[in-house]
Amino acid sequence: MEDYSLRYTPAAFRRWSPWMVFLSCLVGISAMAGYALDAAFVDAFGFANALIGFGVAALATLPLTLVIAFTIARRHVDIDLLTRGSGFGYLGSTVTSLVYATYTLIFLAYEGAIMAQALTALTHLDIHASYVVVSAVMIPLTLYGMSFSAKFQAWTWPLWIVLIGLALGSAATAPHAGRHMVHPASVAPGGAVGVTVLAVFAIAAAQLSLAAQVGEQGDYLRLMPDPEDGKRGRWRLAVIFGGPGFALFAMGIFFASTLLVGYASTTLDASRVGVPVDLFTAVYQRVTGNHTAALILAGALVLLSQIKINIMNTYSGSLSWSNFFSRVLHRHPGRAAWVFLQVGLALVLMEINIFEHIVQVLAWYSNIGIAWIAAMVSDLVINKRWLKLAPPQLVFHRAHLYNVNPVGFGSMIIAGVVSMVAYYRVFGSTAAALSPFVALVIALVLPPVIAWATRGRWYVARVSQLPQDAGELPCSVCAGSYDVVDMATCPFHGGTVCSLCCSTEGACKDACKPNAWRPPRGSVVLGMPAIPRTEQPELEVA
Repeated sequence: MEDYSLRYTPAAFRRWSPWMVFLSCLVGISAMAGYALDAAFVDAFGFANALIGFGVAALATLPLTLVIAFTIARRHVDIDLLTRGSGFGYLGSTVTSLVYATYTLIFLAYEGAIMAQALTALTHLDIHASYVVVSAVMIPLTLYGMSFSAKFQAWTWPLWIVLIGLALGSAATAPHAGRHMVHPASVAPGGAVGVTVLAVFAIAAAQLSLAAQVGEQGDYLRLMPDPEDGKRGRWRLAVIFGGPGFALFAMGIFFASTLLVGYASTTLDASRVGVPVDLFTAVYQRVTGNHTAALILAGALVLLSQIKINIMNTYSGSLSWSNFFSRVLHRHPGRAAWVFLQVGLALVLMEINIFEHIVQVLAWYSNIGIAWIAAMVSDLVINKRWLKLAPPQLVFHRAHLYNVNPVGFGSMIIAGVVSMVAYYRVFGSTAAALSPFVALVIALVLPPVIAWATRGRWYVARVSQLPQDAGELPCSVCAGSYDVVDMATCPFHGGTVCSLCCSTEGACKDACKPNAWRPPRGSVVLGMPAIPRTEQPELEVA
């Protein structure tokens, strides 16, 4: 079933413990991108500005990702299915699949470039050939999804902890480690100025792009088992630190990276400090006293780290491409097929040198990514929970949704357009630096306004009446049996159909909902009752 990648994940498949799911989510801390990006921010703006900027971004993204992580873990769907039912509609969320795919692609290429740098340093292979090698390696490692990933991540953590611990210990015990951490020798003269509001928010704005990271965490959090009585506290901790906890880990990575960069800056020039394999070679050389031994240790750490994180980037990217093309082409050749597309596109980005432009890429992407995440959270919390402007259930089936819901989709588009206009300095340089925050505020405010104006009429196109006592129902298309949560009635096939077969059916022309694009007048009003269907309990977001 390919990890139930495009559908509800049933309890029978969620056989991993919360601890194992958490370990798979934790892989984000192994990413070398954090060390390279932190070095770039400190070099450009100074330690104090970077620290405060990272803190501001963490405070902004933590509550957003908290809502999404708990909803995914409780509802057992990925972020794409969650977006469908959170004010975007069936085809409206197609755009967000591209937004999410772009995020995974950017970081797969960036992390892959770092991995290629290490391979070239170890083997003297041409860097462009290394790009091809590191891309090809990811294909067999991600074909088997969570079944392989969970084991690989768990088995490799001890070695990674030993290697990173050795590096941190070396840097922390170096003379004047604290002073070099705060004032690295590699910082450009312009980056050594005092704290400024613009510098802080320029850094925070770029870091807002990491809110989309909760989508990758969610691809594993959907596999969380249901919480057991007496163990709910442990379950909550696994969700918190496996999902929104990434923002907290990012702060820890910032201190670790600036410690390492501070020491390395005393022996390397600024251009090499931001290259992880050179950074760790300099740090390990203090321990080994030998450049070759230090390079081998650094290469092993960087290669292991990048394999761990790029398993997540490749896997999550294949899910997002699967979601996108299943709706556009009405075909699902299998999640594994899209692994090749994800890796191929990442190779193109590596060849055009995304490594040198990552800060600008993230600053641009933040405007769109944060608009998507904020609009979804606004609908989940304000519309569904507080103001009751939307049905409390999570409805993700094509058979039950309008193609586009203006509540979430319209909010994201408006927020994204306004923030991009600001980004290109139409409103001045200050607004340009703050453009992702413009998107954040607009995307939080607009969903309840649009939901009230449309009177909640765009959420649910129809309702399937299913047996109240059914655990599983047969799909009349693929002949499989699935949880009732995943099923809908289908007049075209004359029976029940699973959500995946419903998505890939191109001949029906939405026969079950003739008004797929526009609800009839008076179809739903504010204060609507819960959907009369055995689907899911009301959403719990924390």
